[in-house]
Amino acid sequence: MLIKVSDPYFQTALFSIIFLCLLLVALRKIKEEAFFPIEVSNNLRGLAIFAVVFSHIGYFLSSDTRFLFPYSILAGVGVNLFLFLSGFGLTVSHLKSPLSVADFYRKRLSRLFIPLWVVISAVLLIDFFMLGRTYPLPEIVNSFLGFYPRADVTQNLNSPLWYFTIILFYYLIFPLTFTRKIPLLSPILVLVLSLFLLNLKLPVDPDVVKLYKLHTLAFPLGMLFGLSIQKIKFKLNPILKILIFTASVLIFLYTSVHSGVGEDPKIEQSISLITTLSLMVIFSLSRFDFKLLSVFGIYSYEIYLIHWPVLSRFNLFLGLPPFLAVLLNLSLIFLLGYALQKVITSFSRN
Repeated sequence: MLIKVSDPYFQTALFSIIFLCLLLVALRKIKEEAFFPIEVSNNLRGLAIFAVVFSHIGYFLSSDTRFLFPYSILAGVGVNLFLFLSGFGLTVSHLKSPLSVADFYRKRLSRLFIPLWVVISAVLLIDFFMLGRTYPLPEIVNSFLGFYPRADVTQNLNSPLWYFTIILFYYLIFPLTFTRKIPLLSPILVLVLSLFLLNLKLPVDPDVVKLYKLHTLAFPLGMLFGLSIQKIKFKLNPILKILIFTASVLIFLYTSVHSGVGEDPKIEQSISLITTLSLMVIFSLSRFDFKLLSVFGIYSYEIYLIHWPVLSRFNLFLGLPPFLAVLLNLSLIFLLGYALQKVITSFSRN
């Protein structure tokens, strides 16, 4: 259901004031000396999920696409951040505690699929009993298998889950391509295999294939970063650090607005990756932990699964000012994501 916006600039300004104040609450300095500590990773995941949610609200769930601009234009960067951090996280984890292929699948795929199955089951029940909405059996089967070949916001069960298919693909090939003897070969193998498959005639909607092609480099680059960070032990000169930080901020401000969306896919992908990398430099060098980003980052996967079914089907805050409706919706999907993770974790331990 659409959020009705009659004064997008004013409503966006009100939202910005409150959102930025919330970002500064509980702001603290990161004490960890590592070059890329877990706090930075969580902050970037939080930023990524906000970028995705803001884009979906601003462009699909708002009566005026000017509402939430420029927050709403970074969805592609958010996807790249998720893929980059996934490649990075899997690589670092595998280097520290290598798993057999079977153990990797048992551990990692369960973390992907169990929350997905819970959400899909809930959405199917809610759609049938509350909205009288049904889906073809093949789409239901594909949903439980993690295969989402289309991303129609009006027709498909949960359109943003096209991303699940690509991350599932990377999880499936990661343990098969990762080699400890020649680790730098691993991201190359992942990239080559990705490009090979994308040049086949896939049973996937052409628009979704375009999305895949726009994000083929992020996961392998994350793997490469995970391999390289083990050797990063230097400390930057304070002046050089300030210069790099300032340059990264300027690059981000320029490329986030001049994103190349709609241009040649190679240009769009390159600009999106530059924006992604500039954000990583900014957060790595700033050494600040934004609690709001951190907590959303911790539950970002569950929020990703839940946000579209909740926001697209129900306008629980109809009639409220748009800025307040968005803030309350953010609170709602966070609480649902938090509850989903806690319930699944509790059952997994029993």
